[in-house]
Amino acid sequence: MATTTNITTTYAGEKAAGYVAAALLSANTIENGGITVKPNVKFKEVLKRVSTDDLLADGSCDFSATSTLTLDEKILEPETFQVNLQLCKEDFRSDWDAIEMGYSAFDELPASFADFLIGHVAAKVAGKMEQNIWSGVDGNSGEFSGFEVLLAADAELPTGQQIAAVAGGVDAGNVIAELGKVVDAIPTRLYGEEGLTLYVSSNVYRAYVRSLGGFGANGLGAAGVNAQGNNQAMGDLMFDGIPLFMCNGMSDDTAICTVKDNLYFGTGLASDSQEVKVLDMSNLDGSQNVRVIMRMTAGVQYAFAGDVVTYGI
Repeated sequence: MATTTNITTTYAGEKAAGYVAAALLSANTIENGGITVKPNVKFKEVLKRVSTDDLLADGSCDFSATSTLTLDEKILEPETFQVNLQLCKEDFRSDWDAIEMGYSAFDELPASFADFLIGHVAAKVAGKMEQNIWSGVDGNSGEFSGFEVLLAADAELPTGQQIAAVAGGVDAGNVIAELGKVVDAIPTRLYGEEGLTLYVSSNVYRAYVRSLGGFGANGLGAAGVNAQGNNQAMGDLMFDGIPLFMCNGMSDDTAICTVKDNLYFGTGLASDSQEVKVLDMSNLDGSQNVRVIMRMTAGVQYAFAGDVVTYGI
């Protein structure tokens, strides 16, 4: 079956939301519920922060203010990004034909060749967004400042909650000791809070899984956890009672511990700035090229630096 030759599809604003969501929200951290998503941020959103000192005082007959209430804010301001991509239809014909015939592992069959191309591009964008969320650098094209950059520059992050990475990197022999340093630095008021999570880079997660096999240097025994050796499951891992979350976009030998509700991803999914276009160039220049154009907004922010412990940042 020949590839469709006339493709002119445009989505903007709310009509683009589904396609843009597939590109943005499929990032591993977001798709697996690692951070809080704030959709439909038109321009920027203020994250209100409230802090108090001691509230309780000895009882008396009079009213006497017992605390100092401090209100401040952080700004979540998604940046605009775009995809300008030109693809040749011939390069995708065999893949598309296979999908139409049913020989595919796709969850859903695209309704058109345009949807197929959008899905291809969306998967690439999702991978880049995952990297941006954690280790993105605003000065690089196609990136916004991720949590690593934001935290490294924040003077409000207590010195005692900034753990230096071990020389030579994290491995199965030292991962338990290194993660233990992070847990030991968690503020008492935060330890045990609902949603407290230990976010780790993929190499730290991998080292921890291997250590559970019993071959680390911390007395786990040769048979490993549940006597399974290196046949350890990767899902739902805990460390000292705290869930471990693997962040594929985080730099190696890096970890962050905080509550999920302290980390935010903002985007304007249904705003006018969201746009998806698929333009068939055959009617314009006789070529087999298709241009895929996407425009979206994205950014991250956290509310309280004092509720974060960092490792290797």
